[in-house]
Amino acid sequence: MINIIGPINQLGYGVACLNIVKNLPDVALWPIGQIQVTNEYDAHIVRNALSNAIMPNFNAPCIKIWHQHDMSQFVGNGIKIGFPFFELNKFSNIEKHHLKYLDKIFVSSQWAKNVVIDQVSKNNEDVIVIPLGVDIDIFKPSEESNNKNTIFFNCGKWEIRKGHDILISAFNHAFEQDDKVELWMMCENPFLNESQTNEWHHKYKSSKLGNKIKFISRTQTQDEVYNIMAQTDCGVFPSRAEGWNLELLEMMACGKHVITTNYSAHTEFCSKDNANLIDITKEEMAYDGIWFNGKVGQWANLDEPQIEQLVFFMRKIHEQKSSNNLSINNAGIQTANKYTWQNSAKEIINNV
Repeated sequence: MINIIGPINQLGYGVACLNIVKNLPDVALWPIGQIQVTNEYDAHIVRNALSNAIMPNFNAPCIKIWHQHDMSQFVGNGIKIGFPFFELNKFSNIEKHHLKYLDKIFVSSQWAKNVVIDQVSKNNEDVIVIPLGVDIDIFKPSEESNNKNTIFFNCGKWEIRKGHDILISAFNHAFEQDDKVELWMMCENPFLNESQTNEWHHKYKSSKLGNKIKFISRTQTQDEVYNIMAQTDCGVFPSRAEGWNLELLEMMACGKHVITTNYSAHTEFCSKDNANLIDITKEEMAYDGIWFNGKVGQWANLDEPQIEQLVFFMRKIHEQKSSNNLSINNAGIQTANKYTWQNSAKEIINNV
Protein backbone atom coordinates (compact mmCIF):
# COMPACT_ATOMS: atom_id res chain seq x y z
CA MET A 1 0.00 0.00 0.00
CA ILE A 2 1.13 3.54 -0.80
CA ASN A 3 -0.70 6.56 0.56
CA ILE A 4 -0.95 9.38 -1.97
CA ILE A 5 -2.02 12.98 -1.47
CA GLY A 6 -2.61 14.98 -4.64
CA PRO A 7 -5.11 16.58 -7.01
CA ILE A 8 -7.13 14.72 -9.63
CA ASN A 9 -8.00 17.16 -12.42
CA GLN A 10 -6.99 18.26 -15.93
CA LEU A 11 -4.11 20.52 -14.86
CA GLY A 12 -0.49 19.36 -14.78
CA TYR A 13 -0.38 18.13 -11.19
CA GLY A 14 -3.79 16.52 -11.58
CA VAL A 15 -2.92 14.63 -14.76
CA ALA A 16 0.33 13.37 -13.22
CA CYS A 17 -1.34 12.29 -9.97
CA LEU A 18 -4.18 10.49 -11.77
CA ASN A 19 -1.83 8.54 -14.03
CA ILE A 20 0.43 7.57 -11.14
CA VAL A 21 -2.59 6.35 -9.14
CA LYS A 22 -3.83 4.39 -12.18
CA ASN A 23 -0.54 2.56 -12.60
CA LEU A 24 0.28 1.70 -8.99
CA PRO A 25 -1.16 -1.62 -7.75
CA ASP A 26 -2.37 -0.60 -4.28
CA VAL A 27 -3.10 3.03 -3.45
CA ALA A 28 -5.02 4.97 -0.82
CA LEU A 29 -5.86 8.45 -2.11
CA TRP A 30 -6.42 11.74 -0.28
CA PRO A 31 -7.44 14.23 -3.01
CA ILE A 32 -6.51 17.90 -3.00
CA GLY A 33 -9.40 20.00 -4.29
CA GLN A 34 -12.35 18.82 -6.35
CA ILE A 35 -11.95 15.55 -8.25
CA GLN A 36 -12.34 15.79 -12.03
CA VAL A 37 -12.35 12.61 -14.15
CA THR A 38 -13.51 12.24 -17.72
CA ASN A 39 -14.42 8.56 -18.09
CA GLU A 40 -15.88 5.69 -16.08
CA TYR A 41 -12.62 3.70 -16.02
CA ASP A 42 -10.75 6.54 -14.30
CA ALA A 43 -13.70 7.11 -11.97
CA HIS A 44 -13.60 3.43 -10.96
CA ILE A 45 -9.86 3.60 -10.19
CA VAL A 46 -10.28 6.77 -8.15
CA ARG A 47 -13.26 5.37 -6.21
CA ASN A 48 -11.23 2.32 -5.21
CA ALA A 49 -8.31 4.49 -4.13
CA LEU A 50 -10.65 6.69 -2.08
CA SER A 51 -12.21 3.65 -0.41
CA ASN A 52 -8.72 2.43 0.58
CA ALA A 53 -8.28 5.70 2.48
CA ILE A 54 -11.16 4.81 4.82
CA MET A 55 -9.07 2.13 6.53
CA PRO A 56 -5.52 3.11 5.55
CA ASN A 57 -2.23 1.52 6.46
CA PHE A 58 -0.76 4.24 8.63
CA ASN A 59 2.70 2.67 8.45
CA ALA A 60 2.81 2.80 4.64
CA PRO A 61 4.88 5.44 2.84
CA CYS A 62 3.03 8.61 1.90
CA ILE A 63 3.72 10.58 -1.29
CA LYS A 64 2.44 14.13 -1.65
CA ILE A 65 2.27 15.21 -5.31
CA TRP A 66 2.06 18.94 -4.84
CA HIS A 67 3.85 22.28 -4.65
CA GLN A 68 7.11 22.47 -2.73
CA HIS A 69 5.85 25.25 -0.43
CA ASP A 70 3.02 23.06 0.96
CA MET A 71 4.54 19.85 2.33
CA SER A 72 3.44 19.98 5.96
CA GLN A 73 0.50 17.55 5.89
CA PHE A 74 0.99 13.80 5.46
CA VAL A 75 -0.90 10.63 6.29
CA GLY A 76 0.29 8.14 8.90
CA ASN A 77 3.69 7.31 10.35
CA GLY A 78 5.44 6.03 7.22
CA ILE A 79 8.17 7.84 5.34
CA LYS A 80 7.17 11.24 3.99
CA ILE A 81 7.93 11.77 0.31
CA GLY A 82 7.32 15.02 -1.55
CA PHE A 83 6.90 15.03 -5.33
CA PRO A 84 6.90 18.66 -6.51
CA PHE A 85 7.24 19.97 -10.08
CA PHE A 86 9.07 23.30 -9.99
CA GLU A 87 10.46 25.56 -12.70
CA LEU A 88 13.10 27.80 -11.11
CA ASN A 89 16.68 27.12 -10.01
CA LYS A 90 16.30 28.60 -6.52
CA PHE A 91 13.86 28.10 -3.63
CA SER A 92 12.39 30.60 -1.19
CA ASN A 93 13.01 30.14 2.52
CA ILE A 94 9.48 28.72 2.91
CA GLU A 95 10.10 26.17 0.14
CA LYS A 96 13.44 25.14 1.65
CA HIS A 97 11.82 24.75 5.06
CA HIS A 98 9.14 22.42 3.71
CA LEU A 99 11.52 20.35 1.58
CA LYS A 100 14.05 19.83 4.38
CA TYR A 101 11.31 18.25 6.50
CA LEU A 102 10.77 15.38 4.03
CA ASP A 103 12.37 11.95 4.31
CA LYS A 104 12.68 11.70 0.52
CA ILE A 105 12.10 13.99 -2.41
CA PHE A 106 10.97 12.71 -5.81
CA VAL A 107 11.72 14.98 -8.78
CA SER A 108 10.93 14.55 -12.46
CA SER A 109 14.38 15.28 -13.92
CA GLN A 110 18.10 15.34 -13.26
CA TRP A 111 17.94 19.11 -13.69
CA ALA A 112 15.46 19.29 -10.80
CA LYS A 113 17.59 16.95 -8.67
CA ASN A 114 20.58 19.21 -9.16
CA VAL A 115 18.51 22.18 -7.98
CA VAL A 116 17.33 20.34 -4.84
CA ILE A 117 20.86 19.15 -3.97
CA ASP A 118 22.12 22.71 -4.41
CA GLN A 119 19.34 24.35 -2.41
CA VAL A 120 18.32 21.84 0.29
CA SER A 121 20.40 19.92 2.81
CA LYS A 122 19.61 16.43 1.51
CA ASN A 123 21.73 13.38 0.84
CA ASN A 124 22.09 12.49 -2.80
CA GLU A 125 20.32 9.14 -2.30
CA ASP A 126 17.29 10.86 -0.74
CA VAL A 127 16.58 12.89 -3.88
CA ILE A 128 15.35 10.50 -6.56
CA VAL A 129 14.53 11.15 -10.22
CA ILE A 130 11.12 9.74 -11.14
CA PRO A 131 10.41 10.86 -14.72
CA LEU A 132 6.79 11.53 -15.60
CA GLY A 133 5.16 9.84 -18.55
CA VAL A 134 2.84 9.79 -21.50
CA ASP A 135 -0.11 7.51 -22.22
CA ILE A 136 1.09 5.80 -25.41
CA ASP A 137 -2.26 4.02 -25.72
CA ILE A 138 -3.75 7.44 -26.50
CA PHE A 139 -0.86 9.44 -27.94
CA LYS A 140 0.17 7.26 -30.88
CA PRO A 141 2.02 8.06 -34.10
CA SER A 142 -0.40 9.72 -36.50
CA GLU A 143 -0.44 10.16 -40.24
CA GLU A 144 0.91 13.37 -41.72
CA SER A 145 -1.63 16.17 -41.59
CA ASN A 146 -3.81 16.43 -44.71
CA ASN A 147 -3.85 20.20 -44.30
CA LYS A 148 -1.80 21.89 -47.02
CA ASN A 149 -0.75 24.52 -44.50
CA THR A 150 2.02 23.90 -42.00
CA ILE A 151 0.32 23.76 -38.60
CA PHE A 152 2.37 24.90 -35.60
CA PHE A 153 0.84 24.04 -32.23
CA ASN A 154 1.26 25.28 -28.67
CA CYS A 155 -0.60 24.05 -25.58
CA GLY A 156 -0.35 25.26 -21.99
CA LYS A 157 -1.32 28.02 -19.59
CA TRP A 158 -0.98 31.57 -20.93
CA GLU A 159 2.26 32.66 -19.30
CA ILE A 160 5.44 34.59 -19.99
CA ARG A 161 7.21 31.58 -18.47
CA LYS A 162 5.89 29.53 -21.40
CA GLY A 163 7.42 32.00 -23.87
CA HIS A 164 4.07 33.11 -25.26
CA ASP A 165 5.36 36.68 -25.48
CA ILE A 166 8.13 35.74 -27.92
CA LEU A 167 6.26 33.00 -29.81
CA ILE A 168 3.98 35.49 -31.52
CA SER A 169 6.94 37.73 -32.39
CA ALA A 170 8.85 34.81 -33.92
CA PHE A 171 5.83 33.60 -35.91
CA ASN A 172 5.30 37.05 -37.41
CA HIS A 173 9.00 37.41 -38.19
CA ALA A 174 9.30 33.95 -39.75
CA PHE A 175 6.43 34.20 -42.23
CA GLU A 176 4.46 36.47 -44.55
CA GLN A 177 0.80 36.52 -45.60
CA ASP A 178 1.40 34.35 -48.66
CA ASP A 179 3.07 31.59 -46.63
CA LYS A 180 0.78 28.61 -46.05
CA VAL A 181 1.17 28.43 -42.27
CA GLU A 182 -1.08 28.47 -39.22
CA LEU A 183 -0.46 28.77 -35.49
CA TRP A 184 -2.88 26.90 -33.24
CA MET A 185 -2.95 28.02 -29.61
CA MET A 186 -4.73 25.68 -27.19
CA CYS A 187 -4.00 27.87 -24.21
CA GLU A 188 -6.08 28.56 -21.14
CA ASN A 189 -5.06 29.75 -17.71
CA PRO A 190 -7.78 29.29 -15.06
CA PHE A 191 -5.90 31.64 -12.74
CA LEU A 192 -6.19 34.64 -15.10
CA ASN A 193 -9.22 36.90 -15.13
CA GLU A 194 -11.14 37.64 -18.32
CA SER A 195 -9.29 40.89 -18.95
CA GLN A 196 -5.88 39.23 -18.69
CA THR A 197 -6.92 36.44 -21.04
CA ASN A 198 -8.26 38.98 -23.53
CA GLU A 199 -4.90 40.75 -23.47
CA TRP A 200 -3.19 37.60 -24.70
CA HIS A 201 -5.83 37.05 -27.38
CA HIS A 202 -5.52 40.65 -28.56
CA LYS A 203 -1.71 40.42 -28.68
CA TYR A 204 -1.96 37.48 -31.07
CA LYS A 205 -5.01 38.43 -33.14
CA SER A 206 -3.93 42.06 -33.69
CA SER A 207 -0.49 41.03 -34.93
CA LYS A 208 0.66 40.94 -38.57
CA LEU A 209 -0.42 37.33 -39.08
CA GLY A 210 -3.39 37.38 -36.73
CA ASN A 211 -5.63 35.90 -39.43
CA LYS A 212 -3.41 32.77 -39.45
CA ILE A 213 -3.80 32.19 -35.71
CA LYS A 214 -6.46 29.86 -34.29
CA PHE A 215 -7.50 29.70 -30.64
CA ILE A 216 -8.67 26.27 -29.48
CA SER A 217 -10.53 25.79 -26.21
CA ARG A 218 -9.00 23.37 -23.75
CA THR A 219 -10.53 19.92 -24.18
CA GLN A 220 -12.10 17.70 -21.53
CA THR A 221 -10.34 14.43 -22.36
CA GLN A 222 -6.90 13.20 -23.40
CA ASP A 223 -8.46 11.59 -26.49
CA GLU A 224 -9.66 15.02 -27.61
CA VAL A 225 -6.18 16.44 -27.06
CA TYR A 226 -4.76 13.69 -29.26
CA ASN A 227 -7.30 14.36 -32.02
CA ILE A 228 -6.10 17.96 -32.19
CA MET A 229 -2.39 17.13 -31.98
CA ALA A 230 -2.80 14.58 -34.78
CA GLN A 231 -3.85 17.39 -37.16
CA THR A 232 -0.72 19.45 -36.55
CA ASP A 233 2.84 19.32 -37.88
CA CYS A 234 5.07 20.79 -35.18
CA GLY A 235 4.83 21.62 -31.47
CA VAL A 236 6.42 24.95 -30.52
CA PHE A 237 7.30 25.36 -26.83
CA PRO A 238 9.79 28.23 -26.32
CA SER A 239 9.67 27.93 -22.52
CA ARG A 240 11.81 29.90 -20.13
CA ALA A 241 11.32 27.15 -17.55
CA GLU A 242 9.32 23.95 -17.12
CA GLY A 243 8.60 21.48 -14.34
CA TRP A 244 8.19 18.76 -17.02
CA ASN A 245 5.86 19.79 -19.93
CA LEU A 246 3.41 16.94 -20.53
CA GLU A 247 2.22 18.30 -23.88
CA LEU A 248 5.73 18.41 -25.32
CA LEU A 249 6.23 14.69 -24.68
CA GLU A 250 2.73 13.94 -25.97
CA MET A 251 3.55 15.65 -29.27
CA MET A 252 6.70 13.55 -29.55
CA ALA A 253 4.65 10.40 -28.89
CA CYS A 254 2.45 11.41 -31.85
CA GLY A 255 5.56 11.51 -34.04
CA LYS A 256 5.40 15.29 -34.40
CA HIS A 257 8.46 17.49 -34.63
CA VAL A 258 9.01 19.86 -31.71
CA ILE A 259 10.85 23.11 -31.06
CA THR A 260 11.78 23.97 -27.50
CA THR A 261 14.46 25.47 -25.28
CA ASN A 262 17.45 23.47 -24.09
CA TYR A 263 16.76 24.32 -20.45
CA SER A 264 15.06 23.02 -17.28
CA ALA A 265 13.09 19.82 -16.66
CA HIS A 266 12.20 18.84 -20.22
CA THR A 267 15.91 18.35 -20.94
CA GLU A 268 15.27 14.97 -19.27
CA PHE A 269 13.66 13.76 -22.50
CA CYS A 270 14.61 16.34 -25.15
CA SER A 271 17.85 16.06 -27.11
CA LYS A 272 19.34 17.19 -30.41
CA ASP A 273 18.18 13.85 -31.84
CA ASN A 274 14.46 14.20 -31.11
CA ALA A 275 13.90 17.96 -30.88
CA ASN A 276 14.92 21.28 -32.38
CA LEU A 277 16.62 22.83 -29.38
CA ILE A 278 17.03 26.55 -28.82
CA ASP A 279 20.39 27.14 -27.15
CA ILE A 280 20.30 29.04 -23.86
CA THR A 281 23.42 31.04 -23.04
CA LYS A 282 22.40 32.79 -19.85
CA GLU A 283 19.78 32.98 -17.13
CA GLU A 284 17.84 35.94 -15.76
CA MET A 285 15.77 36.64 -12.69
CA ALA A 286 12.31 35.13 -13.07
CA TYR A 287 9.81 37.98 -13.29
CA ASP A 288 6.41 38.22 -14.98
CA GLY A 289 4.57 40.65 -12.71
CA ILE A 290 1.99 38.03 -11.74
CA TRP A 291 3.42 34.79 -10.31
CA PHE A 292 7.15 35.41 -10.37
CA ASN A 293 8.37 38.50 -8.55
CA GLY A 294 12.03 38.50 -9.60
CA LYS A 295 13.25 38.03 -6.02
CA VAL A 296 13.83 34.26 -5.91
CA GLY A 297 15.10 32.06 -8.72
CA GLN A 298 16.14 32.37 -12.33
CA TRP A 299 14.97 31.03 -15.66
CA ALA A 300 16.26 31.02 -19.23
CA ASN A 301 16.96 34.36 -20.84
CA LEU A 302 15.21 34.60 -24.20
CA ASP A 303 16.74 37.38 -26.26
CA GLU A 304 17.31 38.09 -29.95
CA PRO A 305 19.63 35.07 -30.53
CA GLN A 306 16.97 32.71 -29.13
CA ILE A 307 14.19 34.32 -31.16
CA GLU A 308 16.36 34.00 -34.28
CA GLN A 309 16.83 30.29 -33.58
CA LEU A 310 13.09 29.87 -33.12
CA VAL A 311 12.45 31.64 -36.44
CA PHE A 312 15.06 29.43 -38.15
CA PHE A 313 13.48 26.21 -36.86
CA MET A 314 9.94 27.28 -37.78
CA ARG A 315 11.04 28.14 -41.30
CA LYS A 316 12.89 24.82 -41.58
CA ILE A 317 9.79 22.84 -40.62
CA HIS A 318 7.66 24.82 -43.06
CA GLU A 319 10.14 24.31 -45.91
CA GLN A 320 10.17 20.57 -45.25
CA LYS A 321 6.36 20.42 -45.20
CA SER A 322 6.09 22.52 -48.37
CA SER A 323 8.49 20.21 -50.23
CA ASN A 324 6.83 17.03 -48.88
CA ASN A 325 9.99 16.18 -46.91
CA LEU A 326 8.59 16.45 -43.39
CA SER A 327 9.10 12.92 -42.09
CA ILE A 328 7.69 11.49 -38.89
CA ASN A 329 9.73 12.15 -35.73
CA ASN A 330 10.80 8.55 -35.09
CA ALA A 331 13.34 9.59 -32.47
CA GLY A 332 10.55 11.34 -30.57
CA ILE A 333 8.38 8.23 -30.71
CA GLN A 334 11.23 6.07 -29.40
CA THR A 335 11.78 8.51 -26.55
CA ALA A 336 8.09 8.56 -25.62
CA ASN A 337 8.04 4.77 -25.48
CA LYS A 338 10.61 4.96 -22.68
CA TYR A 339 8.71 7.57 -20.68
CA THR A 340 5.44 5.81 -19.95
CA TRP A 341 3.31 6.13 -16.81
CA GLN A 342 3.90 2.42 -16.22
CA ASN A 343 7.62 3.11 -15.97
CA SER A 344 6.96 6.05 -13.63
CA ALA A 345 5.02 3.71 -11.33
CA LYS A 346 7.78 1.10 -11.42
CA GLU A 347 10.35 3.70 -10.38
CA ILE A 348 8.11 4.83 -7.52
CA ILE A 349 7.69 1.25 -6.26
CA ASN A 350 11.45 0.70 -6.43
CA ASN A 351 12.19 3.83 -4.41
CA VAL A 352 9.53 4.17 -1.69
